[in-house]
Amino acid sequence: MSASVEVPESMRCSVLQAAGELEVQQRAVPRPGPREVLVRVGAVGTCGSDVHYYRHGRIGEFVVREPLVLGHEPSGRIVAVGPGVDAGRIGQRVSLEPGVPCRRCRYCHTGSYNLCPDIVFFATPPVDGAFAEYVAIADDFAHPVPEHVSDDAAALLEPLSVALWAHRRAGTGIGSRVLVAGAGPIGLLVAQVAAVQGATEILVSDPDPARRELARTFGATAVLDPAVDDPAGVDGASTADGTAGRHGVDSFVDCSGVAPAVLSGLRAVRPGGTVVLVGMGADEMTLPVAALQSREIVLTGTFRYANTWPTAVRLAASGAVDLDRLVTGHVDLEHVGDALDPSPAQVKVMVRP
Repeated sequence: MSASVEVPESMRCSVLQAAGELEVQQRAVPRPGPREVLVRVGAVGTCGSDVHYYRHGRIGEFVVREPLVLGHEPSGRIVAVGPGVDAGRIGQRVSLEPGVPCRRCRYCHTGSYNLCPDIVFFATPPVDGAFAEYVAIADDFAHPVPEHVSDDAAALLEPLSVALWAHRRAGTGIGSRVLVAGAGPIGLLVAQVAAVQGATEILVSDPDPARRELARTFGATAVLDPAVDDPAGVDGASTADGTAGRHGVDSFVDCSGVAPAVLSGLRAVRPGGTVVLVGMGADEMTLPVAALQSREIVLTGTFRYANTWPTAVRLAASGAVDLDRLVTGHVDLEHVGDALDPSPAQVKVMVRP
């Protein structure tokens, strides 16, 4: 370490040994390499992907084959820097963008570094994540945050970035009509960002009544119960085949990953509108190709984000989005399992290493 405050030789971390099996271990504190910083972790959000790895040991093609530290939504304070980094950054509070790309491939060179095939992403096998006391990361992926932004909020710039990226794919702007399926943390942030970006109608669908009411406080102008409400008919403009007519929503953002929700939302999109798939669900589902073709609907997925942190920092720092209100609990490293098996009443549980 070229410059540092006092840093111990070892640290505690929560390690996923196998599906459903966590163990707190002592490991060596990482040393920051060239153009890297060492961060003492202040808070880490728990994500659906962490829950999936914990319960099933895999997400699609990403399989946990050896012990893995989960957690990819961290914030903290820089305590040491490697060669080539200004020592003046020591003591700086930061939010970590957890995926560092290769910087050399065609995707990196065109700005789509989230698609870099060699990206090193926290808590994606075999790369360890941030349920630990310290992590090292490239200095330019440790984004400074103002002192008045809490550790929790700084960590939640990661899911906020997911929401920002979804709206970039959806093309949301002033006057947009947006439908969101799923009022979990991402769905709530998608609703809040839609309001910030000028959407005039924000419909949120979720089967849980408490989540629907929470969505109202995060910007939803109307909430739907998928058991009884058909989003394609919310404005009375459904066509004979059950699809939305000229007055359907401009975009549908699915944050549920549930096939019936995707199909229902797709029917609600106007001709020329956009469907954005964010939620992790079935690897495959049957889609109405004829409706996609005849109404020229754009269907796209999202994979993480790119170039979102500057905007996310500004939104959090200005109070335009309220990230702290998502937080419904805190645990330490010894109780990470409780955060990865939350009760239905929990929205976002934070780990405080």
